[in-house]
Amino acid sequence: MNTDNKTSRILGIAFLFQFFTSIISSAIILPKASGISAMSMPENIGETLIRIANHPELMMANILGEMLTALGISFLGVMLFMVLRKFGEKMATVALGFYLVEAAILAISNLEVLSLLHISQEYLAAGQPEYLLTMGKMAIESTGYAYTLHTLPFCYGAVLFYFLLGKSKAVPRSLSLWGLISILPFLIGVPMSILGYEFPFFFYLPYVPFEFVIGLWILIKGVKEKRS
Repeated sequence: MNTDNKTSRILGIAFLFQFFTSIISSAIILPKASGISAMSMPENIGETLIRIANHPELMMANILGEMLTALGISFLGVMLFMVLRKFGEKMATVALGFYLVEAAILAISNLEVLSLLHISQEYLAAGQPEYLLTMGKMAIESTGYAYTLHTLPFCYGAVLFYFLLGKSKAVPRSLSLWGLISILPFLIGVPMSILGYEFPFFFYLPYVPFEFVIGLWILIKGVKEKRS
């Protein structure tokens, strides 16, 4: 087997870039700015709006981070398509389409986050009126719904790409199986969340380090190609 070092490095960087931008924006910056996570509703809407209004720079940093994440998703999808299309071009094309839809939904959802910031600032400046509290609650719900919704096309695209990774033997089979198995809870939990049912977050935990591990592995070891 031969290793294309240039392709390997770019694909590894794509995995790592998407992993870090997603973690930093949604798991670090957003909770610090608002006191909530990307997949949960706060208990006290008023306190959340005040906190957001007092941290506009962090909310803008979150928006920037999510936009970079959307770009990273698109970049990762293109790189996976380039590496895996020879093992199933139609499947790789569909998977790329899902990744691009995911990136588009995530990018558009930032308009709602920007709206939430403006509502929060007005809520604080206007003396915390009830109607802005209601608007803030709706904005938070819309933001959470959009964040959950963008995960759905990711699930379908990831299943297809990770299946092709296993088929191609470009990475160890254990890695592709890890991706396939750990993505299964998303296929159940995300539709349930969209329909309004809570799904325990710990079911998603096995996937959390996957993109970091596979990205680092590819960056160091490279992507292998079958002999012709």
